[in-house]
Amino acid sequence: MSEPKADAPNLSIWTVVLASSAGTVIEWYDFYLYGSLAVFFSTLFYPANDPTAAVLISVATFATGFVIRPFGAILFGSLGDRLGRKHTFLLTLILMGISTTAVGLLPTYETIGFAAPVALVLLRLVQGLAIGGEYGGAAIYVAEHAPVNRRGFFTSFIQTTATLGFFVAILVVLACRLSLGEEGFRAWGWRIPFLLSALLVVFSIYLRLKLSESPVFEQMRQAGKVSRAPVRESFGTRQGLGYALYALFGATAGLGCVWYTGQFYALYFLQSVLKVDFLTANVCVAVALALGTPLIVVSGALSDRIGRRPLIVAGLLLAAALYVPIYMGIASATAAHNYVVVTALIRKREADTLASEFE
Repeated sequence: MSEPKADAPNLSIWTVVLASSAGTVIEWYDFYLYGSLAVFFSTLFYPANDPTAAVLISVATFATGFVIRPFGAILFGSLGDRLGRKHTFLLTLILMGISTTAVGLLPTYETIGFAAPVALVLLRLVQGLAIGGEYGGAAIYVAEHAPVNRRGFFTSFIQTTATLGFFVAILVVLACRLSLGEEGFRAWGWRIPFLLSALLVVFSIYLRLKLSESPVFEQMRQAGKVSRAPVRESFGTRQGLGYALYALFGATAGLGCVWYTGQFYALYFLQSVLKVDFLTANVCVAVALALGTPLIVVSGALSDRIGRRPLIVAGLLLAAALYVPIYMGIASATAAHNYVVVTALIRKREADTLASEFE
Protein backbone atom coordinates (compact mmCIF):
# COMPACT_ATOMS: atom_id res chain seq x y z
CA MET A 1 0.00 0.00 0.00
CA SER A 2 1.47 3.35 -1.01
CA GLU A 3 1.86 6.19 1.41
CA PRO A 4 -0.67 9.03 1.00
CA LYS A 5 0.56 11.98 -1.03
CA ALA A 6 1.05 15.37 0.50
CA ASP A 7 -1.77 16.83 -1.63
CA ALA A 8 -4.31 14.35 -0.30
CA PRO A 9 -7.53 15.81 1.19
CA ASN A 10 -6.64 18.30 3.92
CA LEU A 11 -7.66 16.35 7.01
CA SER A 12 -5.39 15.94 9.99
CA ILE A 13 -4.77 12.36 10.99
CA TRP A 14 -6.24 13.11 14.44
CA THR A 15 -9.49 14.34 12.84
CA VAL A 16 -9.66 11.09 10.89
CA VAL A 17 -8.94 9.01 14.00
CA LEU A 18 -11.50 10.89 16.12
CA ALA A 19 -14.35 10.73 13.61
CA SER A 20 -13.65 7.10 12.71
CA SER A 21 -13.28 6.03 16.33
CA ALA A 22 -16.39 7.86 17.53
CA GLY A 23 -18.57 6.02 15.04
CA THR A 24 -16.95 2.69 15.74
CA VAL A 25 -17.33 3.12 19.52
CA ILE A 26 -21.04 3.70 18.97
CA GLU A 27 -21.33 0.62 16.78
CA TRP A 28 -19.55 -1.52 19.39
CA TYR A 29 -21.75 0.01 22.07
CA ASP A 30 -24.77 -1.14 20.06
CA PHE A 31 -23.29 -4.58 19.42
CA TYR A 32 -22.24 -5.17 23.03
CA LEU A 33 -25.38 -3.91 24.76
CA TYR A 34 -26.95 -7.30 24.30
CA GLY A 35 -23.81 -9.05 25.54
CA SER A 36 -23.77 -7.01 28.73
CA LEU A 37 -27.43 -7.97 29.31
CA ALA A 38 -27.35 -11.55 27.98
CA VAL A 39 -28.09 -13.10 31.38
CA PHE A 40 -30.86 -10.55 31.99
CA PHE A 41 -32.36 -11.09 28.52
CA SER A 42 -32.77 -14.79 29.22
CA THR A 43 -35.66 -13.90 31.54
CA LEU A 44 -37.37 -11.64 29.00
CA PHE A 45 -37.11 -13.34 25.61
CA TYR A 46 -37.00 -17.05 26.41
CA PRO A 47 -39.26 -19.53 28.25
CA ALA A 48 -38.81 -19.26 32.02
CA ASN A 49 -39.46 -22.93 32.82
CA ASP A 50 -35.75 -23.83 32.46
CA PRO A 51 -33.55 -20.90 33.60
CA THR A 52 -30.25 -22.65 32.74
CA ALA A 53 -31.36 -23.43 29.20
CA ALA A 54 -32.69 -19.88 28.82
CA VAL A 55 -29.30 -18.41 29.79
CA LEU A 56 -27.46 -20.71 27.38
CA ILE A 57 -29.82 -19.86 24.52
CA SER A 58 -29.50 -16.17 25.34
CA VAL A 59 -25.70 -16.43 25.13
CA ALA A 60 -26.06 -18.37 21.86
CA THR A 61 -28.20 -15.52 20.52
CA PHE A 62 -25.32 -13.18 21.30
CA ALA A 63 -23.09 -15.51 19.29
CA THR A 64 -25.25 -15.22 16.15
CA GLY A 65 -23.86 -11.75 15.61
CA PHE A 66 -20.40 -13.27 15.29
CA VAL A 67 -21.52 -15.97 12.85
CA ILE A 68 -22.59 -13.32 10.35
CA ARG A 69 -19.68 -10.92 10.91
CA PRO A 70 -17.35 -12.44 8.27
CA PHE A 71 -20.11 -12.06 5.66
CA GLY A 72 -20.51 -8.43 6.67
CA ALA A 73 -16.77 -7.91 6.26
CA ILE A 74 -16.88 -9.42 2.75
CA LEU A 75 -20.02 -7.54 1.71
CA PHE A 76 -19.06 -4.11 2.98
CA GLY A 77 -15.39 -4.60 2.20
CA SER A 78 -16.39 -5.20 -1.41
CA LEU A 79 -18.63 -2.11 -1.40
CA GLY A 80 -15.83 -0.08 0.17
CA ASP A 81 -13.44 -1.11 -2.62
CA ARG A 82 -15.96 -0.12 -5.29
CA LEU A 83 -17.83 2.86 -3.82
CA GLY A 84 -15.35 4.21 -1.29
CA ARG A 85 -14.85 3.98 2.46
CA LYS A 86 -16.97 6.99 3.46
CA HIS A 87 -20.25 5.80 1.92
CA THR A 88 -19.77 2.31 3.34
CA PHE A 89 -19.13 3.84 6.79
CA LEU A 90 -22.48 5.58 6.69
CA LEU A 91 -24.37 2.50 5.53
CA THR A 92 -23.02 0.23 8.30
CA LEU A 93 -23.71 2.91 10.89
CA ILE A 94 -27.33 3.34 9.79
CA LEU A 95 -27.92 -0.43 9.73
CA MET A 96 -26.52 -0.80 13.23
CA GLY A 97 -28.55 2.11 14.56
CA ILE A 98 -31.83 0.82 13.13
CA SER A 99 -31.34 -2.74 14.39
CA THR A 100 -30.25 -1.66 17.90
CA THR A 101 -33.12 0.79 18.27
CA ALA A 102 -35.51 -1.95 17.11
CA VAL A 103 -34.28 -4.23 19.93
CA GLY A 104 -35.40 -1.55 22.36
CA LEU A 105 -38.89 -1.68 20.83
CA LEU A 106 -39.29 -5.47 20.75
CA PRO A 107 -42.18 -7.09 22.63
CA THR A 108 -41.02 -9.77 25.06
CA TYR A 109 -41.74 -13.51 25.16
CA GLU A 110 -44.58 -12.92 27.57
CA THR A 111 -46.31 -10.73 24.97
CA ILE A 112 -45.74 -12.48 21.62
CA GLY A 113 -44.26 -15.86 22.53
CA PHE A 114 -41.63 -17.44 20.29
CA ALA A 115 -41.83 -14.56 17.81
CA ALA A 116 -39.84 -12.51 20.35
CA PRO A 117 -36.62 -14.59 20.33
CA VAL A 118 -36.90 -15.08 16.54
CA ALA A 119 -37.07 -11.30 16.00
CA LEU A 120 -34.20 -10.82 18.45
CA VAL A 121 -31.99 -13.27 16.56
CA LEU A 122 -32.77 -11.56 13.24
CA LEU A 123 -31.81 -8.19 14.66
CA ARG A 124 -28.60 -9.66 16.10
CA LEU A 125 -27.77 -10.93 12.61
CA VAL A 126 -28.21 -7.43 11.17
CA GLN A 127 -25.97 -6.05 13.93
CA GLY A 128 -23.32 -8.64 13.14
CA LEU A 129 -23.49 -7.80 9.44
CA ALA A 130 -23.03 -4.09 10.21
CA ILE A 131 -20.15 -4.46 12.66
CA GLY A 132 -18.43 -6.88 10.28
CA GLY A 133 -18.21 -4.09 7.73
CA GLU A 134 -17.64 -1.23 10.16
CA TYR A 135 -14.66 -2.43 12.16
CA GLY A 136 -12.38 -3.46 9.33
CA GLY A 137 -13.47 -0.48 7.22
CA ALA A 138 -12.63 1.99 9.97
CA ALA A 139 -9.19 0.45 10.51
CA ILE A 140 -8.46 0.53 6.77
CA TYR A 141 -9.67 4.13 6.50
CA VAL A 142 -7.33 5.24 9.29
CA ALA A 143 -4.46 3.15 7.91
CA GLU A 144 -4.85 4.77 4.49
CA HIS A 145 -4.44 8.21 6.08
CA ALA A 146 -1.61 7.30 8.47
CA PRO A 147 2.12 7.45 7.72
CA VAL A 148 3.38 3.97 6.84
CA ASN A 149 5.76 3.82 9.81
CA ARG A 150 3.00 4.73 12.32
CA ARG A 151 0.07 2.65 11.13
CA GLY A 152 0.19 0.41 14.19
CA PHE A 153 -0.08 3.41 16.51
CA PHE A 154 -2.91 5.19 14.71
CA THR A 155 -4.98 2.07 13.95
CA SER A 156 -4.63 1.03 17.59
CA PHE A 157 -7.17 3.75 18.42
CA ILE A 158 -9.68 1.82 16.32
CA GLN A 159 -8.79 -1.30 18.32
CA THR A 160 -9.62 0.55 21.54
CA THR A 161 -13.16 1.22 20.30
CA ALA A 162 -14.24 -2.36 21.01
CA THR A 163 -13.16 -1.99 24.63
CA LEU A 164 -14.61 1.50 24.93
CA GLY A 165 -17.90 0.42 23.36
CA PHE A 166 -18.23 -2.35 25.93
CA PHE A 167 -17.24 0.08 28.69
CA VAL A 168 -19.87 2.65 27.63
CA ALA A 169 -22.51 -0.09 27.35
CA ILE A 170 -21.80 -1.22 30.91
CA LEU A 171 -21.91 2.36 32.24
CA VAL A 172 -25.22 3.15 30.52
CA VAL A 173 -26.79 -0.10 31.73
CA LEU A 174 -25.57 0.53 35.28
CA ALA A 175 -26.86 4.12 35.26
CA CYS A 176 -30.30 3.00 34.08
CA ARG A 177 -30.49 0.13 36.52
CA LEU A 178 -29.40 2.16 39.54
CA SER A 179 -31.62 5.15 38.76
CA LEU A 180 -34.76 3.14 37.94
CA GLY A 181 -34.38 0.34 40.46
CA GLU A 182 -34.63 -3.38 39.79
CA GLU A 183 -38.38 -3.40 39.17
CA GLY A 184 -38.43 -0.39 36.86
CA PHE A 185 -35.42 -1.59 34.90
CA ARG A 186 -36.93 -5.03 34.38
CA ALA A 187 -40.34 -3.65 33.39
CA TRP A 188 -39.19 -1.08 30.80
CA GLY A 189 -35.88 0.54 31.74
CA TRP A 190 -33.79 -2.03 29.89
CA ARG A 191 -35.09 -0.51 26.65
CA ILE A 192 -33.48 2.89 27.30
CA PRO A 193 -29.85 1.92 26.43
CA PHE A 194 -31.04 0.50 23.10
CA LEU A 195 -33.25 3.49 22.24
CA LEU A 196 -30.36 5.81 23.12
CA SER A 197 -28.55 4.36 20.12
CA ALA A 198 -30.70 6.45 17.77
CA LEU A 199 -29.29 9.70 19.22
CA LEU A 200 -25.72 8.40 19.24
CA VAL A 201 -25.96 7.30 15.61
CA VAL A 202 -27.23 10.72 14.50
CA PHE A 203 -24.22 12.30 16.25
CA SER A 204 -21.83 9.86 14.55
CA ILE A 205 -23.36 10.45 11.12
CA TYR A 206 -22.84 14.18 11.63
CA LEU A 207 -19.13 13.58 12.34
CA ARG A 208 -18.64 11.21 9.45
CA LEU A 209 -20.30 13.47 6.89
CA LYS A 210 -17.39 15.84 7.52
CA LEU A 211 -14.89 13.21 6.39
CA SER A 212 -13.57 13.01 2.85
CA GLU A 213 -12.63 9.85 1.00
CA SER A 214 -9.31 8.23 1.92
CA PRO A 215 -6.32 9.47 -0.12
CA VAL A 216 -5.34 5.95 -1.18
CA PHE A 217 -8.81 5.24 -2.58
CA GLU A 218 -8.90 8.63 -4.33
CA GLN A 219 -5.55 7.87 -5.99
CA MET A 220 -6.89 4.53 -7.18
CA ARG A 221 -10.11 6.10 -8.49
CA GLN A 222 -8.26 8.85 -10.36
CA ALA A 223 -5.91 6.27 -11.87
CA GLY A 224 -8.85 4.09 -12.93
CA LYS A 225 -7.66 1.21 -10.74
CA VAL A 226 -10.76 0.74 -8.60
CA SER A 227 -11.62 -2.94 -8.52
CA ARG A 228 -14.85 -4.08 -10.21
CA ALA A 229 -14.84 -7.51 -8.57
CA PRO A 230 -13.01 -7.22 -5.21
CA VAL A 231 -14.28 -10.54 -3.84
CA ARG A 232 -13.19 -12.54 -6.88
CA GLU A 233 -9.83 -10.79 -7.01
CA SER A 234 -9.24 -11.40 -3.29
CA PHE A 235 -10.40 -15.00 -3.02
CA GLY A 236 -10.30 -16.24 -6.60
CA THR A 237 -6.61 -17.18 -6.57
CA ARG A 238 -4.81 -19.77 -4.49
CA GLN A 239 -2.51 -17.11 -3.04
CA GLY A 240 -5.40 -14.77 -2.11
CA LEU A 241 -7.40 -17.59 -0.56
CA GLY A 242 -4.33 -18.72 1.35
CA TYR A 243 -3.83 -15.24 2.82
CA ALA A 244 -7.50 -15.09 3.82
CA LEU A 245 -7.40 -18.47 5.57
CA TYR A 246 -4.15 -17.55 7.29
CA ALA A 247 -5.66 -14.28 8.55
CA LEU A 248 -8.86 -15.99 9.72
CA PHE A 249 -7.47 -19.07 11.42
CA GLY A 250 -3.85 -18.13 12.00
CA ALA A 251 -4.40 -14.72 13.57
CA THR A 252 -7.88 -13.32 14.11
CA ALA A 253 -9.50 -16.53 15.39
CA GLY A 254 -7.00 -16.69 18.23
CA LEU A 255 -7.26 -12.97 18.96
CA GLY A 256 -11.04 -13.20 19.04
CA CYS A 257 -10.86 -16.09 21.47
CA VAL A 258 -8.51 -14.13 23.74
CA TRP A 259 -10.67 -10.99 23.66
CA TYR A 260 -14.04 -12.56 24.33
CA THR A 261 -12.73 -15.01 26.89
CA GLY A 262 -11.02 -12.15 28.69
CA GLN A 263 -13.94 -9.70 28.63
CA PHE A 264 -17.40 -11.12 28.01
CA TYR A 265 -16.83 -14.50 29.56
CA ALA A 266 -15.43 -12.72 32.61
CA LEU A 267 -18.76 -10.91 33.05
CA TYR A 268 -20.77 -14.09 32.40
CA PHE A 269 -18.50 -16.10 34.72
CA LEU A 270 -18.94 -13.64 37.58
CA GLN A 271 -22.72 -13.44 37.28
CA SER A 272 -23.76 -16.93 36.20
CA VAL A 273 -21.09 -19.21 37.66
CA LEU A 274 -19.89 -17.35 40.75
CA LYS A 275 -23.28 -15.69 41.41
CA VAL A 276 -21.79 -12.24 41.95
CA ASP A 277 -24.50 -9.57 42.01
CA PHE A 278 -25.11 -7.52 38.86
CA LEU A 279 -23.68 -4.24 40.19
CA THR A 280 -20.44 -5.69 41.58
CA ALA A 281 -19.74 -7.82 38.51
CA ASN A 282 -20.25 -4.92 36.10
CA VAL A 283 -18.20 -2.48 38.17
CA CYS A 284 -15.29 -4.95 38.30
CA VAL A 285 -15.33 -5.41 34.53
CA ALA A 286 -15.83 -1.69 33.82
CA VAL A 287 -12.86 -0.67 36.02
CA ALA A 288 -10.72 -3.38 34.44
CA LEU A 289 -11.60 -2.12 30.95
CA ALA A 290 -10.76 1.47 31.89
CA LEU A 291 -7.37 0.43 33.27
CA GLY A 292 -6.44 -1.80 30.36
CA THR A 293 -7.52 0.23 27.34
CA PRO A 294 -4.41 2.51 27.19
CA LEU A 295 -2.24 -0.61 26.83
CA ILE A 296 -3.77 -1.21 23.40
CA VAL A 297 -2.31 2.08 22.16
CA VAL A 298 1.04 1.21 23.76
CA SER A 299 0.97 -2.15 21.98
CA GLY A 300 0.10 -0.48 18.68
CA ALA A 301 3.04 1.91 18.96
CA LEU A 302 5.33 -0.97 19.93
CA SER A 303 4.19 -2.93 16.87
CA ASP A 304 5.57 -0.13 14.66
CA ARG A 305 8.97 -0.73 16.22
CA ILE A 306 9.26 -4.51 16.52
CA GLY A 307 6.54 -5.76 14.17
CA ARG A 308 3.02 -7.09 14.64
CA ARG A 309 3.73 -10.80 14.66
CA PRO A 310 5.96 -10.98 17.77
CA LEU A 311 3.35 -9.13 19.86
CA ILE A 312 0.44 -11.21 18.57
CA VAL A 313 2.26 -14.48 19.19
CA ALA A 314 3.38 -13.36 22.66
CA GLY A 315 -0.17 -12.37 23.57
CA LEU A 316 -1.62 -15.66 22.37
CA LEU A 317 0.97 -17.69 24.27
CA LEU A 318 0.38 -15.70 27.46
CA ALA A 319 -3.38 -16.21 27.18
CA ALA A 320 -2.99 -19.96 26.59
CA ALA A 321 -0.70 -20.29 29.60
CA LEU A 322 -2.50 -17.96 32.03
CA TYR A 323 -6.24 -18.04 31.40
CA VAL A 324 -7.00 -21.18 33.41
CA PRO A 325 -5.03 -20.07 36.50
CA ILE A 326 -6.45 -16.54 36.16
CA TYR A 327 -10.04 -17.79 36.23
CA MET A 328 -9.19 -20.05 39.15
CA GLY A 329 -7.79 -16.96 40.89
CA ILE A 330 -10.99 -15.01 40.12
CA ALA A 331 -13.04 -17.79 41.72
CA SER A 332 -10.83 -17.81 44.83
CA ALA A 333 -10.83 -14.00 45.16
CA THR A 334 -14.61 -13.92 44.74
CA ALA A 335 -15.03 -16.51 47.49
CA ALA A 336 -12.95 -14.23 49.73
CA HIS A 337 -14.96 -11.15 48.60
CA ASN A 338 -11.72 -9.52 47.43
CA TYR A 339 -13.00 -7.67 44.39
CA VAL A 340 -9.85 -5.58 44.00
CA VAL A 341 -8.00 -8.79 43.14
CA VAL A 342 -10.89 -9.89 40.91
CA THR A 343 -10.62 -6.63 38.95
CA ALA A 344 -6.84 -6.93 38.66
CA LEU A 345 -7.12 -10.49 37.34
CA ILE A 346 -9.74 -9.54 34.74
CA ARG A 347 -7.47 -6.81 33.45
CA LYS A 348 -4.45 -9.06 33.11
CA ARG A 349 -3.15 -8.85 29.61
CA GLU A 350 -3.78 -6.15 27.01
CA ALA A 351 -0.75 -7.32 25.05
CA ASP A 352 -3.26 -9.78 23.52
CA THR A 353 -5.33 -7.08 21.83
CA LEU A 354 -2.98 -5.55 19.29
CA ALA A 355 -3.15 -3.19 16.39
CA SER A 356 -3.81 -5.09 13.18
CA GLU A 357 -1.24 -5.09 10.43
CA PHE A 358 -2.02 -3.14 7.28
CA GLU A 359 0.93 -3.43 4.97
